[in-house]
Amino acid sequence: MALEQRLSLRLSQRLVMTPSLQQAIKLLQMTRLELQSVVTQELVENPLLEEAEEQEADAETQAADATIEESPPESKEEEFDLEAYLTNVWDSSSEPRTYESREAPPIENTLAREPDLYDHLLWQLHMADIEERQCRIAELVVGNLDPDGFLVASIDEICALGEGEAEGKRFSDSEVNEALELVQSFDPPGIACPDLRLSLLHQLDARDEPEDSLARRIVAEDWQAFLRRQLPALAKKYRIDLADLEPAVEVIKSLETRPGRLYNSERVQYVSPDVYVIKLSGEYIIQLNDDGLPRLRISRAYRDMLRQLQADSGASEARQYIKDKLRSALWLIKSLDQRQRTIYKVAKSIVRQQREYLDYGINYLRPMVLRDVADDIGMHESTVSRVVSNKYIHTPRGLSPMKFFFHSGIEREYGGDISSLTVKRKIEQLIREEDEHKPISDSGLAAALKREGINIARRTVAKYRDELGVPSSTHRKKIF
Repeated sequence: MALEQRLSLRLSQRLVMTPSLQQAIKLLQMTRLELQSVVTQELVENPLLEEAEEQEADAETQAADATIEESPPESKEEEFDLEAYLTNVWDSSSEPRTYESREAPPIENTLAREPDLYDHLLWQLHMADIEERQCRIAELVVGNLDPDGFLVASIDEICALGEGEAEGKRFSDSEVNEALELVQSFDPPGIACPDLRLSLLHQLDARDEPEDSLARRIVAEDWQAFLRRQLPALAKKYRIDLADLEPAVEVIKSLETRPGRLYNSERVQYVSPDVYVIKLSGEYIIQLNDDGLPRLRISRAYRDMLRQLQADSGASEARQYIKDKLRSALWLIKSLDQRQRTIYKVAKSIVRQQREYLDYGINYLRPMVLRDVADDIGMHESTVSRVVSNKYIHTPRGLSPMKFFFHSGIEREYGGDISSLTVKRKIEQLIREEDEHKPISDSGLAAALKREGINIARRTVAKYRDELGVPSSTHRKKIF
């Protein structure tokens, strides 16, 4: 069999993403904080980018578009002395500066973060008078606690960590158990336990609860029955009236289910909306939030420098460098502008389709999916998905994620489909108005909604109830 080489032509179509398109897509799905960080970084790396007022930024961008062309414009070039420009920059940076004298803040106000559970436990550990090896094992125990204070590693796993120490020997079970008992004696009570039941028992020990107390016996012996709220059966087992069981149940309920909660260092994250919707004279006005985003323009100095380098045949490398940076700057400015325009279009479509919700409230929120907005503004669903991702909108109804307006519909016997979010609010209202001693089951909730013309299955009700963070009727029932 002979092999031969041939030349052939083949015509095909491929979708190729240009660098400018990739940048536009990347910027579109960023949050405001991420976008601010990117713009700040570009200002540092690209010398042709400068901050400017809005009018100046528009004018400079138009001028820079013309500068990209190979041939210089047919106008008198402005004189530009590169050496003088750099000299002025260095001279201005070397001028003496005056500083305002201010009183320094207290040293405790300069901490980068507040002490968390890990710091609190290590502080107690290092205050204890123990051997270095035992301290190291206790540090490993503390390092294997989750933010709620529960131990997430087994005794065997902690023992194996000793093989990576300097001695290279496995920790013994007795050493690890001794270190674990030491950490469990620290504040807060109930710390470093593998499960909630043992944590509650340690908390009862810290309260000096008697060994034969009813609360301790329930936790130690009948924990599963207590979790299933089989209180009548527990009263029968201990040969007491149901009412006499209430004090012990209240003691257990007063214990901390997350012992590390007090030292949780998570801070509240404040949300700044990307879009404001304001109602003026019966109409909704959309305003984009540009606070914190610098206005960009092309540097006039580098633009003039490029004009002068056009005629210099020996400065091709410098000319190419400035052109590359100029194109990069223009792509960024245009991508930012396109991002804002797209967000505005999506917000305007949402306001137009959810007008009844803005006027009358949650009961009038209509079902809407990404395709509804995409078809309305003539864009692809993926583009709309990127726009609403991690974006927030402030309306007269409050601050909401833009994804809040996109929900599936539930079939209704009359009046068209109803939003799943509206159904959740109806479920929440039914549960709020129920009898605490006879809570409504999921089947009862489904029947109540069906009487309102909403066709919904029991398993869907259970799903929505879980999403609302509402326990089942068995756990909502008030025994006493």
